[in-house]
Amino acid sequence: MKKTFFLFALFILILPFLVFAEDNSQQNMDKIHISGIIFDNHKEPVKEAEIKLLVDGKPYKILKEHGKVDKVISSSHGTFQLDFQLPKGLIETGKIQLEIAKTSFKKTVVEIKKEDFAVKGNEFYVNKNIILERYIGPAFWIATIVFVVTYALISFELLHRTVAAMLGAATILILTYTLGTINSDFHIISFERAIEAIDMNVIFLLMGMMVIIGVLKHTGVFQWCAYMSYKLARGNVMVLSIISFFFIAITSAFLDNVTTMLLYTPVLIEISIALKINPLSLLIPGIMASNVGGTATLIGDPPNIMIGSYTGLTFMQFVYALTPVVLICMIALIIYNKFFYSKEYKKGKVDDVDAFLSYLKEEYKITDKTLLTYGLIVMLIVVGFFATHGYWHMEVSIPALFGAGILFTYAVLTKKVKMLELIEKDIEWTTLLFFIFLFIIVGAVEEVGLLAIIADWVHNLSAGNLTVAICLILWVSAIMSAFVDNIPFTATMLPIVAYLTKVIPGAESNVLWWALALGACLGGNGTMIGASANVVTIGIAESAGYKISFFGFMKYAFVYMLITIIISNIWLLLFY
Repeated sequence: MKKTFFLFALFILILPFLVFAEDNSQQNMDKIHISGIIFDNHKEPVKEAEIKLLVDGKPYKILKEHGKVDKVISSSHGTFQLDFQLPKGLIETGKIQLEIAKTSFKKTVVEIKKEDFAVKGNEFYVNKNIILERYIGPAFWIATIVFVVTYALISFELLHRTVAAMLGAATILILTYTLGTINSDFHIISFERAIEAIDMNVIFLLMGMMVIIGVLKHTGVFQWCAYMSYKLARGNVMVLSIISFFFIAITSAFLDNVTTMLLYTPVLIEISIALKINPLSLLIPGIMASNVGGTATLIGDPPNIMIGSYTGLTFMQFVYALTPVVLICMIALIIYNKFFYSKEYKKGKVDDVDAFLSYLKEEYKITDKTLLTYGLIVMLIVVGFFATHGYWHMEVSIPALFGAGILFTYAVLTKKVKMLELIEKDIEWTTLLFFIFLFIIVGAVEEVGLLAIIADWVHNLSAGNLTVAICLILWVSAIMSAFVDNIPFTATMLPIVAYLTKVIPGAESNVLWWALALGACLGGNGTMIGASANVVTIGIAESAGYKISFFGFMKYAFVYMLITIIISNIWLLLFY
């Protein structure tokens, strides 16, 4: 007891000296705070860059909450923060440097000079933004090769597109964590970054709308719509196709084209079955109409939303600039479709239209009015949120999931729909998985700089000439969007187009932005994986037993895509 008391008393006596020594030590140290953002040469933030601190050329520890570390990692916004202490006076005589390293970028060393700091007592603050230059190394070539091979497997139908995309994504990740661990030059994309690359807004939007449509199928509404469409066209399949395509285009201008095709694909299939023609003869042109119609407005297609957000261009500016050329493209679609599918449409000719209408009226009728009423109310709510999602600062997937949840719950509780049957049959899992894996692959080629290199090439080749810039942006955007998700490509092109708009005489008319919008949106028509609406529609058609090959789709779609880009090019050059 006495010994314990003695030790406690001794500690009390020594404590002030320890505190004094600590305070004295702190007073002999300068506190340094360095923060900033790491960008690439397109002013896009660089994620997961490693930042090390060097003092007089030697590694120096960085203070963190849990202790001292050798390096910090830039955030998803490219930001970083370094806190450390230096002996007093060393900041004036020493050499402080930051060493930044990331795969596919050149290692960069930045010196922080004394005059860069803001001083407050013994604390020094500096904000330093750093630009990293791209480096083409092993990771770039591996990601590019995997990307090309994956598309080849899909194009030549050597594997189902979902399996090919899964194989490609898995290959990229396994190489990242095996070869990339041995040598950082082989590090392509981290698992965390791969997950970030998956656009869950698209996935949840598709899933939600698939559930809603799966429930509505049990009401007979799609068959009834097929009957009404045929009645309106009075048996003329060509007129029926024109009505359908313009309806799809107009709807896609105000409702995203994926949702439009999810809603209208079952109708087109039912019409085709009734007429005994190949549904693809209506579905493929319907996809074209959807992508063309979505080009006309700010909210019709994701690239337009991104351009509007980046530039501040208004809804009506998009309408005035793009609607005329979209109308011309729609007329071109009708003419092109007449030549391409006229023989197929002749198969749907009915001798006694009135008798056939009577048959359709009897066969294609509403089977559950109560469920349909609830479904339409939910759809109105969902579409209302779609139209106003910008006001609510809400992703479109949220109302889709909300509507799906409400309608699915009602249908299951009232036993109008079997839960497992809908989940298994009406949710296109292969389509959703394909998107997930494709997002990872595109995220990988974006991470290693393939898209940035293409954007730089456009920048350098334009050489300040407005006509060249218009043509390059339009055509490169179109070709790239036919094979790569247009969202990351558009994001990469935004700062390039902004720069060219500033420095090229005549570009202040926003013509380069319209070139980017037309190229990115219309280019999605080029292949069956060029746009989300394409993949979704083809997936539903396959589930219904109507399969089309990659090149079978391109035979129709790529030619039409070229026609629309030529029309757009002429329009931009004539009127701007």
